[in-house]
Amino acid sequence: MPCAHVCSTSASTACGHRPRPSPPNLAACRQGAPHARVARLSRRLGNARLGTFKPLADFDWHWPTTCNRPLIEELLTLDFLRDATNIVLIGPNGLGKTMLAKNLAHQALLHGHSARFTLDLAARSGGVPRGARPLHQPHGLAIDEIGYLSYDTRYADLLFEVITRRYQAERSVVLTTNKPFGEWNQVFTHAACVVTLVDRLMHRAEIVELAGKSYRLKEATERATQKAKSRADTARKER
Repeated sequence: MPCAHVCSTSASTACGHRPRPSPPNLAACRQGAPHARVARLSRRLGNARLGTFKPLADFDWHWPTTCNRPLIEELLTLDFLRDATNIVLIGPNGLGKTMLAKNLAHQALLHGHSARFTLDLAARSGGVPRGARPLHQPHGLAIDEIGYLSYDTRYADLLFEVITRRYQAERSVVLTTNKPFGEWNQVFTHAACVVTLVDRLMHRAEIVELAGKSYRLKEATERATQKAKSRADTARKER
């Protein structure tokens, strides 16, 4: 199924706000208010750096062998942002962790929150303090794919900085990883802060575990089968 680059067609619907009656002296401003809401939403979407992603309507709930759908649907109410709860999505490749993280961030944006999605903290320039600063501010921060590579001490320090600042400010982190926390010492092999980092991340957290075979591999296999069938049909017609 094609990816969808999500945008807003109605800021009042997207943000979940119903218009309130305006005083007579503000009546002239009413026509411009929706445009201002659209502009604010557009700015939040741009700052979030979500890129393209499939909407949650495309998620195949029956494909993973382990998937807590009621918990995920509860998270979409965004209570975790109000409670400063972290969300950790754990599971192997190809089961939709990134898709779920982006949809959570997008839902937050539609309801007036700021959010940011980042794939590689280590790619940020300017050293740990300056590099981490833009990630302290958003109401929700999604950090994708922790554990797929081994990282040096600088990356561990940067992640520790981000998690600590957000922990102190009571702001949520949505994090995806393919590694259980007991294996994070294999990811951050020379970092002394791993235990404290995990402790602060997990102090207020919901764990969403996914298990099963890769959905991307399933789609690739189905595409290959369809192409083979199409070629065979073409060859028969040309005989």
